[in-house]
Amino acid sequence: MAKTNSSFVSSPSSPPIGKPTTIAFVFSLSSSPLRTMDGLEHPRNGRTAYHFQPAKFWQNDPNGPLYHNGMYHFFYQYNPHGATWGDGTLSWGHSVSGDLVNWADVGNALDPTSPFDANGCWSGSATVLPGGRPAILYTGIDANRVQVQNVAFAKNPADPLLREWEKPDCNPVMPMPADVTGNNFRDPTEAWRGRDGLWRVGIVAEVGGVGSLLVYRSADFLRWERNAAPLHASDVPVLECPDLFPMAPPGVAEGLDVSASGAGVLHVLKLTDFAKEDHYMVGRYDDEADTFVPAEPERGGDPGNWRRLDHGHLYASKSFYDGRNKRRVLWAWVDENDGGGVARGWAGIQAFPRAIWLDADGKRLVQWPIEEIETLRRKRVGLQWATEVEAGGRKEIAGIVSSQADVEAVFEIPNLEEAETLDPKWLQDPKGLSAEMGASGHGGVGPFGLLVLASGDLEEHTAVFFRVFKHDGKYKVLMCTDLTRSSRKEGINKPSYGAFLDVDVEKDRSISLRTLIDHTVVESFGDGGRTCMTARVYPEHAATGSSRLYAFNYGAGAVKVSKLEAWELATAAVNGGGAM
Repeated sequence: MAKTNSSFVSSPSSPPIGKPTTIAFVFSLSSSPLRTMDGLEHPRNGRTAYHFQPAKFWQNDPNGPLYHNGMYHFFYQYNPHGATWGDGTLSWGHSVSGDLVNWADVGNALDPTSPFDANGCWSGSATVLPGGRPAILYTGIDANRVQVQNVAFAKNPADPLLREWEKPDCNPVMPMPADVTGNNFRDPTEAWRGRDGLWRVGIVAEVGGVGSLLVYRSADFLRWERNAAPLHASDVPVLECPDLFPMAPPGVAEGLDVSASGAGVLHVLKLTDFAKEDHYMVGRYDDEADTFVPAEPERGGDPGNWRRLDHGHLYASKSFYDGRNKRRVLWAWVDENDGGGVARGWAGIQAFPRAIWLDADGKRLVQWPIEEIETLRRKRVGLQWATEVEAGGRKEIAGIVSSQADVEAVFEIPNLEEAETLDPKWLQDPKGLSAEMGASGHGGVGPFGLLVLASGDLEEHTAVFFRVFKHDGKYKVLMCTDLTRSSRKEGINKPSYGAFLDVDVEKDRSISLRTLIDHTVVESFGDGGRTCMTARVYPEHAATGSSRLYAFNYGAGAVKVSKLEAWELATAAVNGGGAM
């Protein structure tokens, strides 16, 4: 057995940051017990500690996230009758927050109560109209099970909780077009205003067997007319959950309002496919012609060839502009991998909110957990000095409750000579390469990284790691999350996820990794958030014992850990479903 590392030492808790008055206000709305000052309150019934989920039952797509009058609002697809997807029963759940971390349920915003949404209130978006009145555009499944687009307005815009919404009798405001096939017409984006003053919204549809993003225009948010040409068309017939939003120039982290335009403004077009993957393309949007010109046309029109938002188990994402902190924030659904929702009484979580901005190359997004997560940081462990993880070894990162933690590390590679040659067949299949290689087998340069949610005997663990290969006179870095030993339980999907990083490891000789751990979810951010990977895991030992955390290196040469900080995270107050 490898020796534990005595250079990982405890330090005092980091001071909390944020806005305590608004946080206290949200706490007062929640029935969840407050955490104690001397320890953690662990979630009950397998729930996560700081990821968003309702108190019970089923949730899926994020809908209409919004910052309005000093409060954050989060809407989501919700079945208020059970822990499975409710055909004909989906509503819009609604929670509010002062800090995007602690949440209080304020009741459903929309329920299927009208002929135009009698069989479900499906996905959509929220927009604040001039004068400050929030509006929701959403897909209704009408009494004939036809997909139509409806509008609802906040009944009292001055109510900080926006508890009541009204649906005008003019619904549906966008009926099913005659040329749409397969009853695929849904998921309106957040509306934006062009320089002509008209509102625009994008809706995915199957038009003659072609997956299309249709654009509708309106002067009053009630009467909508469809553009003759779609903003995007693809051979993939069914697309979902579109998002179109502006971004500041490359390398600038500040976000932009959805209607921003002008010199230097780029746009991101994101689409979800039926492989349950979110893909995006950076480009230029012209609001006069309503056209989108991609920055990487060589990737083609099929979103499956675009850049992946997350290379793991995450999709149906939705972003919004956070006017308080001048940033764009991304939400995304992370569903279950074990089929146990009915027994637990709940299913589905949201990824922790991420700030997003354009990387310096102007072609890819950088994603990073919003800084408010630091309000949950309690005990910290870190390195007293730089240390090496010897070939074939591992070192425990002890001193914190690692089942709910935030870990940041930098791995330095002193020697690349042992890198294995990459078989070219894997260039387009990093996930397959990850499954083939795994984390357990020893390699040349790597695998090295973190073992998280590990049992004491290491029979259960999830590996997040890197591996370096030689290819065409250069080096390729593979990032993986290996779930094959994540749980002893049978009947659970335990895949491997993989992606090649766009890094010059020969020049930099180092790779960064940040990983959020929360009982059944592991979110990892490689290379400063340029490559992300989310996984659902269900370790059996978590219900009866504590988890362990390790830095490991199963390569042929030593790897230096030049930075490592790990924080134990407190349990957030989330919709009254927190600790016992």
